[in-house]
Amino acid sequence: MKGLRNFKDSNDVESIWMLTREYRGIAGAGGVKDVSRDLAESLARAGYEVSVFMPRYGFIKPEELSFKTLCPQFDVDLHYAREERREGVGFWRRNLKGVDIILAEAVRFSEKLGIYLYTEEEERFDPSHKKGEGHLDYFAMNVLLQKAVLDYAIFTGTRPDVFHCQDGHTSVLPAMMREIDGFRQYFKDSGALLTIHNAGLGYHQDVADLFFATAVTGLPQRAIYNAVLNGSFNPFLAGAAYAPINTVSENYARELQETELDALTGWLGHTLKDRGILIEGITNGINPDEFSPKQPGKLGLPAAFDPARGDLAGKSICRKELVIRAMFGDMSGIKTYGAIDYSPSQPLVTVVSRFSEQKGLDILGEALENLLVEDKKVQVIILGSGNRDIEKRMISLAEHLADEERLALLIGYDSTLANLIYAAGDFFVIPSRYEPCGLTDFMAQLMGNLPIVHTTGGLIKVKDGFNGFTYKDSTPDALIKCMNRALNAYRNSPDTIRKMQINAVRNIYENYTWSKVREKYIRLYSKAMRLIKK
Repeated sequence: MKGLRNFKDSNDVESIWMLTREYRGIAGAGGVKDVSRDLAESLARAGYEVSVFMPRYGFIKPEELSFKTLCPQFDVDLHYAREERREGVGFWRRNLKGVDIILAEAVRFSEKLGIYLYTEEEERFDPSHKKGEGHLDYFAMNVLLQKAVLDYAIFTGTRPDVFHCQDGHTSVLPAMMREIDGFRQYFKDSGALLTIHNAGLGYHQDVADLFFATAVTGLPQRAIYNAVLNGSFNPFLAGAAYAPINTVSENYARELQETELDALTGWLGHTLKDRGILIEGITNGINPDEFSPKQPGKLGLPAAFDPARGDLAGKSICRKELVIRAMFGDMSGIKTYGAIDYSPSQPLVTVVSRFSEQKGLDILGEALENLLVEDKKVQVIILGSGNRDIEKRMISLAEHLADEERLALLIGYDSTLANLIYAAGDFFVIPSRYEPCGLTDFMAQLMGNLPIVHTTGGLIKVKDGFNGFTYKDSTPDALIKCMNRALNAYRNSPDTIRKMQINAVRNIYENYTWSKVREKYIRLYSKAMRLIKK
């Protein structure tokens, strides 16, 4: 990492330090991993100095990933309400595709075997750490990472032009940078940007114990109480008082500050609006070549094909492989219910999703119960896991139809299997009640799998009849009608389907590559720099 200039005579941005809890290839749970890596690498390709900081979780083996230890080791203040205390921190570093990736080493991180949730192994060791439940010390974990990064800068005599804080896990940093003595002076020439990946309740990383929040962050009470939302200290409110804030699609930003959907956030968007703070929107990009079926080896596919040219012969080979794997393959960690046979002339509807009400999987389950009775010539395959009630309903439906071999339910997740489902399918259903951006629609489209989506948030990038099918009302009936329109087009207008598949791929390459999206982030980095000049 290079030392950076101490005084800036312009708003030019040269260096970005990104704080994240996820990074694809190292530790991932959701879309944050993809945005963090793809944006960081895109910025590095454009000539920016980019460093990414994240925890060294217990499942990460640094030496096996070619990380080397860094010299800085120090203690970080992490007080509790009635106890002054410190925790030791060290660091690992590796440069990957032009990005310096720095892992923060601390007992609080290394004892975790999951990114956000306790694992079965942790529950066996400590019964209070229930599998699937969030870490009890999530807030202390988040603050420790942020303080460690700020202290690292001072210890090494470096600082970035801009800190990019990914989601609520890192959103207190701008407040600490401006309000805590020592940080305030050292980082007077550094700006910050906050990115909301999901503003839904449960994603804010808020904490109700205000005395604890005051002690552990070190923020003055004024800053703590100014950031209270619904009785809890809210990291997004705290950080947004000192830095620009954006979310991962233009339409989601609009929904948060202009519609009743903001009720699902506890009115975070409207609270920010009332304070004169605009949430800007930047729709996530994708590196389309990474999901191109023209290079099947990278994706674990058995055959190549090219939807952009109408060459789909390889899709039937992928479908046959999927049927074989789903029915007879040894898929570690995946439980199979129901069955599908190899019927390439029948449309295949696919789903890869977390099972949750936000993702609308309860709506999908009810819709499928009716659709599969009405339409005997459609097949469905679903990959995912989550809410137990939704899982039980899906399992019941799959077992009920097992003899008909038209519905296969795969409980669990495997990225290669997901790629095979994208490649094999004709239609990809995303019934989310709300969706900040969505990337699976991109992945499916790149493999000739047309999305069927509820028009919300970032899913409005799917245009009905152009690159997919859409519906407005978040109900089973509306979803069934939309699916029937898609199936009718498949059966009666194959040329229309082929044209939509071509449109979908071309649209991604023309509008949603990271080389285009990064320019919008660079504009926000410059805005963050201008803010500190005021």
